[in-house]
Amino acid sequence: MKLSQSSLASLEGALKKAIAPYTCGGEPTIVTDIHLQPTQHSGELSIFDDEDKVLAHTTIKEWTGYEGNNFYENAERILSTLLCNMKSAGAFDKLTILKPFSFVLVDKEKETIAELLLMDDDTLLLNEELLKGLDEELDSFLKELLEK
Repeated sequence: MKLSQSSLASLEGALKKAIAPYTCGGEPTIVTDIHLQPTQHSGELSIFDDEDKVLAHTTIKEWTGYEGNNFYENAERILSTLLCNMKSAGAFDKLTILKPFSFVLVDKEKETIAELLLMDDDTLLLNEELLKGLDEELDSFLKELLEK
């Protein structure tokens, strides 16, 4: 599933609106997760906090009536990429949310599907790319260690 520029701009706008209350330089806020809940048939994306307070929502026309079985996988890929791009651009640098906190993809029952982005200064999330070749490296290390 490929989104138009206007849909991507709409997603980014909704994310900026969702984090706006946390950028005002006031007291640090404790938020564990910011939940992103896409709905396949209506095309709506709702963004809410830990207490289920809606922070923002938007409708993505490409999601409306999407018939594929891989809707959440596509949404995860799109949202994760967008969040990473926003982070690289400094969109989350001035948030007053205490770290660590996460942007999380949830389904209609609000069950976690995937962690899209972890905001933490000290933690690195492992992914497939990072783990490539780890088995071989560990085997080689163990073999070297046992030979000594």
